[in-house]
Amino acid sequence: MQANVVKEYSDQYRELRGLFEKQLMELYWTEGVMGNMLNGVIVQSSSKDLVTVLQKHHEETLTHIERLEKIFNYIGIPAQEKEYEAIDCFVKEAESIIHITRQGVVRDAAIIAVLQKIMHYEIACYGTMRAYAIALREEDVVMLLEQTLQDEKGADLMLSSIAESHINTEAADKEI
Repeated sequence: MQANVVKEYSDQYRELRGLFEKQLMELYWTEGVMGNMLNGVIVQSSSKDLVTVLQKHHEETLTHIERLEKIFNYIGIPAQEKEYEAIDCFVKEAESIIHITRQGVVRDAAIIAVLQKIMHYEIACYGTMRAYAIALREEDVVMLLEQTLQDEKGADLMLSSIAESHINTEAADKEI
């Protein structure tokens, strides 16, 4: 199995353009998954602050998908998804958390944690993709990736702020 994976990478992704396209497909899949996941997570959240941030990020996620589709168009390949196993694990973790916790601040804290794991992946990918786009001299693409990178960082900061300002403390107080 490992030999097949190595061969796939060596044959298809020897050049930066190939790596860029692969990661673009993975991000496209991830954003679609994130959009669907956010719909479900919003109804499972109890904090009004959290719901507001999640609704805003859901709207941003739809914009991220549109930006990725523009990028596919700019670089001249059809928009297509490539599943990324690590994100699939985070989605399963979110589903599990919802099943094992009661609605309330503890669930909210857990939802924030899982979402931030995904966002940190997205932040890393969008930053890398931006660097690739610069190297590949894709100026229009750089701007789109930068916009999405800033959206992801902003959403991550908002989730941290909500967690640190009250959700984590309220969740800890439930244990006393």
